[in-house]
Amino acid sequence: MSFASMQARRLLLASAAACFSVSFAHAQATQSHLPPVTVDAPQQKRAAATRPPVGGARSTRASRARNPAAATQPVHTATAPGALTVPTVQQALRDIQQTPGGVAIVPAEAYRNSSVANTIKDVLDYVPGVFAQPKWGDDTRLSIRGSGLSRNFHLRGVQLYMDGIPINTADGYGDFQEIDPTAYKYVEVYKGANALRFGANALGGAINFVTPTGRDPFVNSASVDVGAFGYRRFQASVGSANGSWDGFFTASNQAADGFRDHSDGHATRASGNVGYQFSPDFETRFYLNANEVRQRIPGSVSRTSALTSPETAAVNNIAQDQQRNIDTVRIANKTTFRFDDTTVDIGVFGLDRHLMHPIFQWLDYKYVDYGGFGRITDDRLIGGYRNRLIAGINVINGRIDNQQFANIGGQKGALLSSSVDRSKNTSIYVEDSFYVLPSVAVIGGTQFLYATRDRWDRYLSDGDQSGATSFALWSPKGGLLWDIDPTWQAFANISRSAEVPSFGESSSGPNIPFIPFTSIRPQRATTYEIGTRGRRPDFTWELTGYRAEIRDELLCLYSAFGNCNVTNADRTVHQGIEAGVGAAIVRGLLAPGDKPDKIWLNLAYTLNDFRFDRDAIFGNNILPGAPRHFLRAEVLYKHPTGFYLGPNVEWVPRAYYVDSANTLMTEAYAIWGLKAGFDNGGPYSGYIEARNIANTAYIASSSIIDKATAASPLFEPGTGRAVYAGLRVRW
Repeated sequence: MSFASMQARRLLLASAAACFSVSFAHAQATQSHLPPVTVDAPQQKRAAATRPPVGGARSTRASRARNPAAATQPVHTATAPGALTVPTVQQALRDIQQTPGGVAIVPAEAYRNSSVANTIKDVLDYVPGVFAQPKWGDDTRLSIRGSGLSRNFHLRGVQLYMDGIPINTADGYGDFQEIDPTAYKYVEVYKGANALRFGANALGGAINFVTPTGRDPFVNSASVDVGAFGYRRFQASVGSANGSWDGFFTASNQAADGFRDHSDGHATRASGNVGYQFSPDFETRFYLNANEVRQRIPGSVSRTSALTSPETAAVNNIAQDQQRNIDTVRIANKTTFRFDDTTVDIGVFGLDRHLMHPIFQWLDYKYVDYGGFGRITDDRLIGGYRNRLIAGINVINGRIDNQQFANIGGQKGALLSSSVDRSKNTSIYVEDSFYVLPSVAVIGGTQFLYATRDRWDRYLSDGDQSGATSFALWSPKGGLLWDIDPTWQAFANISRSAEVPSFGESSSGPNIPFIPFTSIRPQRATTYEIGTRGRRPDFTWELTGYRAEIRDELLCLYSAFGNCNVTNADRTVHQGIEAGVGAAIVRGLLAPGDKPDKIWLNLAYTLNDFRFDRDAIFGNNILPGAPRHFLRAEVLYKHPTGFYLGPNVEWVPRAYYVDSANTLMTEAYAIWGLKAGFDNGGPYSGYIEARNIANTAYIASSSIIDKATAASPLFEPGTGRAVYAGLRVRW
């Protein structure tokens, strides 16, 4: 048995033992409904909107109580008169907990009213297994289970959705500049192949941002946030329902001078939707999303510069006035039908994006992405046994009209390259959960992906670099889900994932022909996962162990002029432990009674063990780009009136490598914060938050390379001491 296999076995056994040790210690507690999220949030005081849709109240449907004795009954949509196309938080929690693997839902109340919430990190800070670190402005380096470690720009390995509608580019890239954390009522995180319900099949899984509708409570709001380094944001939303119609619209404008030199920027974002209910079981909804982002880029610097002069920008970034400017307009439609035990979702979408991006060259990219999707969910009894079937199809196509010019002090110079890149992706998927016992489901599924990539080179002075290729990939999955009691689940699964190279996967160098993908293979992984999750009145937990054995991982194995070029590694291993806890460690300290005050602990810990597996060049070296240990924790005093106060910490106890040769590392760090505020779930809330109180110089994130030197400009300094405050009113 190899060393890696022995380590994996020990890892999974330790995870399983810890899972059941934690769970048995609390087996006697009782509470119905089991949301797999560790973040504790205030509950909204107002009930769900009571405006009845056309046709009166929803038709009454059977719903299963969350206990093993009733588990043979199908689960149907709740009877509350909300939007059929957009589940409530409670409905989404109930649906997601039928996944035999690592998942989480983060309601907006968990972060929106108690934090500046200006990046995706603020949303996902307490989801174990997610490593999200801002670089500059809204740009964030995000990895789930080691996904996309090779990407020094853009996101890969995680598929992004907005209301279940894809928002990645057709060739697989994702970005966070178009994400507005103030615009959503909850965010769903599906780790790894647990995202199959969307037809997603990336190593990191999927993130779905869900916007409110006019039928939600507190749909009208206004807020203002201000703080360090010239930060200011104004946000407002409005919505209403009237008979068959409802609508919601939100907009925000934010700007900041930035902690670092040459990092100022501003953004205006708007989202809205309009829904119409033809009947209680037939609804259509139209979506609009638009963004204008203007952001200067301070750039990566050397390790010494990052730790001794973190405000300093890279010299070339200033000389070339490097920026990232984006204009986007996205329109979409989603329609939902319900027939007794069956729900059908269908939709179409289109996106126009213009990227104006002066960096080492002046990139002028125009994207047009479009597609459609269909999904059927059937939850019924078959021969007296409950069976839940999800099947669907996704079509995502796109065209990139790209031109690259010389960058002359931030202005366009001579044309240096020009091409039209086309991507087409069609995936079909199916997942079936059959309850062999009232509380035990056996789950099987698969996805088939057919994808093509086609480049037409319009700039031939350096040779014709046109080319095309196609991929046909199957990815099966199997798992078990056990409802041990109404508040406690255990799960296990084995799954395959596949990722098709994007147009950015690699391009130059003597060993990597530029003709797209003639030498770049898709990344394939087999992942083993086991874990548990639960929610009790004063204790929530999530504990998962996993091991992914990867072939042809898309990694940086070659570099030129300091830039990483991505190609396939042979074999690699990603394994780890994801642990989250939410617990009332003290109750009734100053306010005893039925609703006592509490001292509440939120904790998210991630263990990452990512390695080459007997690589011809790098042996069993550690994969660069992610810390081995990452801890995020807070302790809050929470009074029943809504007042809260407490410290928090982010801790990376060991430095991590930034190159595949394992020659250069970051530095370990711990940063402390403190926040206080008021939020009782009612119309008014406010907060004040201090971050990095000790003004620690630290490295927040890094790019990676094959072999680094002490002068390699790979490091993104973290933000210094900062104080933010905000007020919000909603009705």
